[in-house]
Amino acid sequence: MAAPLDLDQLQSFCAIADCGSFTEAARRVNKTQSAVSMQIKRLEERVGHPLLSREGRSVSLTQHGDVLYAKARRMLRINAEIVDHFSEGDLAGSIRFGVPDDYAVRLLPVILSSFQRTHPRIAVDVSCVASEQLLAGMRSGRHDLIVFTQGTEQNFGELFRTERMFWVASHGGQAIAADPLPLASGPSCCIWRHDAVEALNRVGKDYRIAYTSSNATAISSAVLSDLAVGFLPESAIQPGMKVIADDFGLPRLADAQIALMRGSHAYGGIYDALANHIVQSMGNLDNASPTAEAAE
Repeated sequence: MAAPLDLDQLQSFCAIADCGSFTEAARRVNKTQSAVSMQIKRLEERVGHPLLSREGRSVSLTQHGDVLYAKARRMLRINAEIVDHFSEGDLAGSIRFGVPDDYAVRLLPVILSSFQRTHPRIAVDVSCVASEQLLAGMRSGRHDLIVFTQGTEQNFGELFRTERMFWVASHGGQAIAADPLPLASGPSCCIWRHDAVEALNRVGKDYRIAYTSSNATAISSAVLSDLAVGFLPESAIQPGMKVIADDFGLPRLADAQIALMRGSHAYGGIYDALANHIVQSMGNLDNASPTAEAAE
């Protein structure tokens, strides 16, 4: 029977894949760079294929490395679950968590506050920035766990929720009647903006980008002040916003796909506790949907 793969080697391999650097990976796994290089050499000899492609300082996965990465992640997760099963004592530690500020207004008070009450020994340090910045932060090691909007980069994200996207305006406002339609949106790299503009172009609806910001509060303020029309997922709609009915002729928007992404170390223990809490709590939001009230 073939000898089992070394989990320590797989951990180092996944760390390199996460950040694209032997130096940073060595820091993350608390080893010297030469030790990590030797681990990868032995792992490649063990599987019989090159796993990493090196071009200057850049490191990327080969085709075989890509296959191994997905499977290695599952092995690391199962290992963490086994360790957790036989562990005793309360969970304690700190998590660097990132969430887009589109969701932060509703999610932070409701979800994280309840998590802190049930897990007082877990400190959660929160960053609220755009999904693209969160994904970059994962690669550079600034976050352990993030919630992000899929579409910009879907690799290894754990899709856990799909929400209807809505056109929104201020209650009693006139921006919806303007021609061209004034829009408040994120920057050009925003997947929601890309989808909204593509949908408007498809039906030949004239529009202009009236307000651009990477800050969700600024975009919401423009909508609530009747300066522009916006587009938001169900869980981000705020009091004072009105869902625009179909009779205004605006096209149906692509659904928002919300996912979790973890560092390769962020399985089991405190990380599963937070991830499971987020997934369960966001599922419970369906019982208090804002859209019925917002559409009145």
